[in-house]
Amino acid sequence: MKGFVLGGTSSGVGKTVATLAVVRALEREGLAVQPAKAGPDFIDPSHHEQIAGRPSRTLDRWLQGEAGLRRNYHRGEGDVCVVEGVMGLYDGDGSSTAMVAEALDLPVVLVVDASAGMESVAATALGFREYADTAGRDIEVAGVVAQRAHGGRHAEGIRGALPDDLTYFGRIPPRDDLEIPDRHLGLHMGGEAPLDPDALDAAAEHLRTDRLREAAATPPEPDSVETGRRPGSQSQSQSDRPRIAVARDEAFCFVYPATLERFGERGELVTFEPANGDDLPDCDGVYLPGGYPERYADALADSPALSSLADRAADGLPVLGECGGLMALAESLTTTDGETYEMAGVLPADVQMHDRYQALDHVELVAREDTLTASAGGARRGHEFHYSTADPGTDARFAFDVERGDGIADGRDGLIEYRTLGTYCHCHPESGAFDAFLDAL
Repeated sequence: MKGFVLGGTSSGVGKTVATLAVVRALEREGLAVQPAKAGPDFIDPSHHEQIAGRPSRTLDRWLQGEAGLRRNYHRGEGDVCVVEGVMGLYDGDGSSTAMVAEALDLPVVLVVDASAGMESVAATALGFREYADTAGRDIEVAGVVAQRAHGGRHAEGIRGALPDDLTYFGRIPPRDDLEIPDRHLGLHMGGEAPLDPDALDAAAEHLRTDRLREAAATPPEPDSVETGRRPGSQSQSQSDRPRIAVARDEAFCFVYPATLERFGERGELVTFEPANGDDLPDCDGVYLPGGYPERYADALADSPALSSLADRAADGLPVLGECGGLMALAESLTTTDGETYEMAGVLPADVQMHDRYQALDHVELVAREDTLTASAGGARRGHEFHYSTADPGTDARFAFDVERGDGIADGRDGLIEYRTLGTYCHCHPESGAFDAFLDAL
């Protein structure tokens, strides 16, 4: 599967809109497009899936390692892969867009804000290309997509200023209906605020799909595209496959497609919607992913699923909660409006929402003892991004020491009670965390 990376000059330059327009343009050429996202994001991929009709692949060197990153790319399906970058092209010490492009040996199409420039767009692109050597990145900046660029003299001025070895791949016109609203944690989810298909079609008209197809390259093959059990995980017969209940609704919407794939490969996956009144289904283990529990705190407080979780957790049912899942497993959740709601009460902590984010980083944790996602002394990599803080009780037990990141409190993360683990750290299956969880079931 050939591909290319849409890198930006900075955050907020319009990479997501450019990516959606490119996907739309290539689909109109009859191509099956596999979207992907550099970096640990759940929101932009939800917009990708709305347009491409298939889950977006997560590509992050910190979360997956280079080998895992390549495996996840090659598990995609399509004629061409369009990878949306994260932040600016070179930003991020754990896994920048440039690092992802280098790991996959894919060319970079640079998204540049052209709303107030012509020749300066070319100068910017030239600087980004030359900086690769300074940054020690073996990447090719192939050309530009001019974001928020008018046609006529504006577009021609940009095209004419580019040197011969930087390609003009087209432009995204400035339109109000090509703006995605945002809130804390990022943009609105794709299902909440999808872009108008007619607006994307209009933008796609101004993209040079022939040149994008010519620029696309094929990454080297990974050692294996298999991402089932990792070495050391237990083998299972068909009759021993565990049944995993995964919360999937508006409150718990931050989950990597690869995680669901891993559950389906090694067990039986069943979903439920706690915020919409579902009770906990019969299962051998529970996964509560991140999301927006603070927006649905009143519904969760009345949810039969949380009451069942409390009872089943006390009986020893393995429960894993990440970020929003941790919040739902806590004793209470207080919103920024000052309203406090009772949660499942499994973990000894009270959660408070804030107006500003409290943590944003790639994370590395080291297990203090055997737990659901790691053996004692084992390291797990992930990421954290949250607007809440958790105030743990004096008798709280923690599963991890934090080597990088903020964690829950005092350099520790992973609250433990019974066989329940709640953490602010989001992990990818390539980390081994979910195989350990499945082994525990």
